[in-house]
Amino acid sequence: MSISRFDGSSVKHAALALVCAVTVLAAAGCDDDSRRSSPPAHQHPATRGAVVSVIPVADLDAKEVAARVAKAGIDATQVRYGVRADRIVYRTVDFKGKPTTASELVAMPKNDERGLRVVSWLHGTEVYRGQVASVNDESRDRATALLFASTGRAVSAPDYLGLGKGPGIHPYGDPKATVTASVDALRATRTFARREGRGLDRRVLISGFSQGGPATMLVGRALQQGVDPYFRPGVLAPVAGPFDLSGFEAAAADDKVERSSLYLAYFATAWNRMYGLYGAPDQAFRAPYDKKVETLFDGDHKASELAAALPRTSKQLFTEAFLQKVRHPTGDLRRKLGVMDSTCDWRPDVPVHLFHARGDKDVSFANSLRCRRQLTAKGADQQLSDVGEFDHSATVLKALPQIVREFDKAR
Repeated sequence: MSISRFDGSSVKHAALALVCAVTVLAAAGCDDDSRRSSPPAHQHPATRGAVVSVIPVADLDAKEVAARVAKAGIDATQVRYGVRADRIVYRTVDFKGKPTTASELVAMPKNDERGLRVVSWLHGTEVYRGQVASVNDESRDRATALLFASTGRAVSAPDYLGLGKGPGIHPYGDPKATVTASVDALRATRTFARREGRGLDRRVLISGFSQGGPATMLVGRALQQGVDPYFRPGVLAPVAGPFDLSGFEAAAADDKVERSSLYLAYFATAWNRMYGLYGAPDQAFRAPYDKKVETLFDGDHKASELAAALPRTSKQLFTEAFLQKVRHPTGDLRRKLGVMDSTCDWRPDVPVHLFHARGDKDVSFANSLRCRRQLTAKGADQQLSDVGEFDHSATVLKALPQIVREFDKAR
């Protein structure tokens, strides 16, 4: 955690955050001064997007932001402003629609602009709850949020459900939970911005990497359909997303993607909790892994721990019967995979700029080609940029400066 030099306004900001952190807030939030006090929490309904707590996590000048961004491997030449960042816990619903909370990182530029465009940054696959932007100062997603904020924009970077400070286990790949957590994070960001005396433009600049690629399209479609009375999509810029989830999981079953066993085990355990893919663990996992795989994917184990505990291949980890089920899905599994296979199968009213690298061995370039075909068939304004012969993790680093330029062109 890095909180650097505080000026007078920063002290005020930090003091406000401490007040908000110990107060359960209504949707209107905590005021930026002491002229009014919040009524007791029981007088307000549990509004989705209502702010529960605010904790400052960074206060950096432009030079410090540039250093942090460069350390993450991102081109820092577009950094213009210093940034303040806070971890916000907010009210939302779980994948069953029951009330819960989630966390996000909110980053704001240290400039004099009162009205800001807002970026929704949707992160890629994370198995460990402590790796996400709101809690890990060294995460690339934290650096990404700092970059966007340093260009003069507000940033909402949701951790999704069950990661960061959210309770429970992450419902990996559930479309409804992805949308609700991300849209409610935008609502919380707007409340927080108002408290800071700033307003957010209703047109959201949405981008995300890997898991966040389909999430970008899901959130964009939901906003276009009016899921929120205020926010609408502005630009969509997904990076290296598995837009053909059926094909991706089948390839993982055949060990044709990097880290196939980890990806497929995360998918299998998460979707079994939500939808019931198998009965007893030994129906899906070979011994001795059937005794421990489900406990490994609880959000409290780092990716390095999982890699050490799991075999390298899906063939070694899974039963052949389960691999066949993934290769040739039927019934409810096929229908639910179909939802994630069609995240690009609509016509956005705004430009879509896809980014991918042909060198990606985790999520093949064919996924973005599929997305582009679906968008083209619907008559969408779209383009696909190949960022080069880079691996999966490097793809986003190369795409980010181009995404900033794309957002700069947005009206």
